[in-house]
Amino acid sequence: MNPMRWGEKCYYSLDYYLRTTYGEKLYKVSLNGGCTCPNRDGTLGTRGCIFCSAGGSGDFASSPALSITEQFAAGCSLVKNKYTGNGFIAYFQAYTNTYAPVSKLRAMFMEAIQIPEVRVLSIATRPDCLSREVLALLEELNRIKPVWVELGLQTIHPKSAAFIRRGYELPVFTSAVRQLTDLGISVITHVILFLPGETEEQMLETIHYLNHLPIQGIKLQLLHILDGTDLANYYRLHHFFTPSMDAYFEVLGKCICHLRPDIVVHRLTGDGPKKLLIAPGWTGNKRLVLGSMQHYFKTHAIWQGKDYS
Repeated sequence: MNPMRWGEKCYYSLDYYLRTTYGEKLYKVSLNGGCTCPNRDGTLGTRGCIFCSAGGSGDFASSPALSITEQFAAGCSLVKNKYTGNGFIAYFQAYTNTYAPVSKLRAMFMEAIQIPEVRVLSIATRPDCLSREVLALLEELNRIKPVWVELGLQTIHPKSAAFIRRGYELPVFTSAVRQLTDLGISVITHVILFLPGETEEQMLETIHYLNHLPIQGIKLQLLHILDGTDLANYYRLHHFFTPSMDAYFEVLGKCICHLRPDIVVHRLTGDGPKKLLIAPGWTGNKRLVLGSMQHYFKTHAIWQGKDYS
């Protein structure tokens, strides 16, 4: 395979997809709809997933006390000096963004999608929070502007899923993917690498499983240990293995090699708030990580021997 197929990168990057689809890079603005999560409100649990911070993975979003329009304006103002484009992705990131009355969801999603600069509406949620009414709303929104639904799978392995307190079985995820894609809605899957006890083989098994589902995008992320989470308490007691930078790049490269080539790679690392980060410490320097990652990929020829089975 030609490593230059997707511009300068040897994988189908989000940047390449956006430029070839929309003619420019779109900047993502994180929004907070004020939703909660069944893993926090007592339906499934009260402490969330074991790795989840108090911000519900939305630590960089604005305050839900602001309107969606106000949050969007605030997010745009933060990037005005480094982003000169005209298009944005409205990203509902914090907690579970389809876990609310449909009337509330309709109001906040419609407010976001009707902002002229918004080109895409991206919604992070759980596959067990997609009722028939919610799916109908998402289909309606997708007729106005493209809708992406981000589903947190993390792993296909039951032992790991129980450890992180995911709260649903694998068939629930599979069914949600098929329901969404049948409606023409793009699905982006979140996968966490180096969950405690998972082997390289098991991580690749998750990739192979996803290759056989009609997903359009993937977010690959190293497990971050953040202060204030139950994972941090577990880490202090057991001090489980966390990889070095090169060790992570090696496994990440293998995941990319095995990934189906039409799946857009939306993320390769992730970055939690520095003030909360306990381990791995090297992930706190985002610029160094991204630069080192691209150098590693170019010098290790990861596009050789691809296997999309």
